[in-house]
Amino acid sequence: MHVETVRISRRFQGPPRSSNGGYACGLTARRLKGTITVRLKAPPPLETDLRLESDADKARLFNGTSLIAEAQRANLDLSVPTAPSYEQASQAAESFIGFTQHQFPECFVCGPQRSDFDGLRIFPGPLPDVGVIAAPWVPDQSLADSSGHVEHVYLWSALDCPSGFALVPLPDGLGIVLGELCVSVVRDVSPGDALVVAAWPIGTNGRKRFAGSAIYTADSALVAQAQATWIEIPLSQWQ
Repeated sequence: MHVETVRISRRFQGPPRSSNGGYACGLTARRLKGTITVRLKAPPPLETDLRLESDADKARLFNGTSLIAEAQRANLDLSVPTAPSYEQASQAAESFIGFTQHQFPECFVCGPQRSDFDGLRIFPGPLPDVGVIAAPWVPDQSLADSSGHVEHVYLWSALDCPSGFALVPLPDGLGIVLGELCVSVVRDVSPGDALVVAAWPIGTNGRKRFAGSAIYTADSALVAQAQATWIEIPLSQWQ
């Protein structure tokens, strides 16, 4: 069992007082190999010493004695759509709903109030007639790991928010929070690469809503794919 202390910088916020869900999931899964599912148990706090316990098959993230997230190896059977072109994704992003109404406008991944080289600024908008949303993404140098590739925690981050926007609009008075994210990374990419992020709805089961997301290179090669489980909550819980 490997035990380490980790902190989530305020840079990586989703809601104002907690981490972006995809970032927290990727952080929890950082030492695991292959396809990984992470289930969030509580909002991951910012600027707090957290304990990450991991072995070859599973990992758990704690705030003191409180379990924040748990990760384990998984299988992912996902039907991924044809990759949109970078030009199509750029055009779709112009219609990003978050430009006019956004619950968390300072979110690390999709917040329009975040500047270049700070947030990821992934703004997915609808593609015509296919039920898929898409956005362009060019990772900056601050996202590189020691090998010069984009660190996988940021691929997890990029797969998170678009899957949520694939599920809007929601009924009045309802929001959604990320409950679980299952990710498979199939190739590395580098800062400066032109990428496309896409997402699409899969279905519902009671308060659970399911969506898929994927990252592609500009020449349509799959980089990573994910299935997200989102949980409906009253918007009043965020106020």
